[in-house]
Amino acid sequence: MDGYTGDMTPVQAEEFRFRALDYGPDVAAILALDGDGERLMPLAMEQCSSEAARERLRAFPPRQLFAVARAPEAALSGLYVYFSCFEEAHSIAQDIATAEGSYWHAIVHRQEPDAGNAAYWFRQVGTHPIFPALARGAGQEGNWDPFAFIEICEQAQRQPGSELEGRARTIQRIEWQLLFDYCARPAVA
Repeated sequence: MDGYTGDMTPVQAEEFRFRALDYGPDVAAILALDGDGERLMPLAMEQCSSEAARERLRAFPPRQLFAVARAPEAALSGLYVYFSCFEEAHSIAQDIATAEGSYWHAIVHRQEPDAGNAAYWFRQVGTHPIFPALARGAGQEGNWDPFAFIEICEQAQRQPGSELEGRARTIQRIEWQLLFDYCARPAVA
């Protein structure tokens, strides 16, 4: 990625402060089962990180969990991504015909890992409104390039425990937080 450094300044880090309670007590209680929205998700999905979270998510219809959200189904898919529940995240995302559904679908395939399929879904996303904040959060000058990030994640997966893997997982968390926030909050008129 052109200009990518992977470093975040304290000012940038504060911009991405995630507060689980901002999405209501039910969502906060579910996120509390594994990191309160601060979990560094694996670059390649393994198994669901919390069976308790999976069961709670299954109990809530999206519109109940996200009553005033811009994209309730997409927000629910994002929660399944957060907990690495691949099947549920994929099943929901593939049925959402919006940029947000395509974005979650791309993340699922990036974590599968299936770089080609992830790239296909990122092409469906186009330029997303979270890209400028994501580029800043990644310490990148210029525009966010999701295709370059797929490559970085692929490289980082081959270097477990490396600095590159740590940076990629941190950026992935920022990406998750920004996209989840975009989906879970009401649309601004």
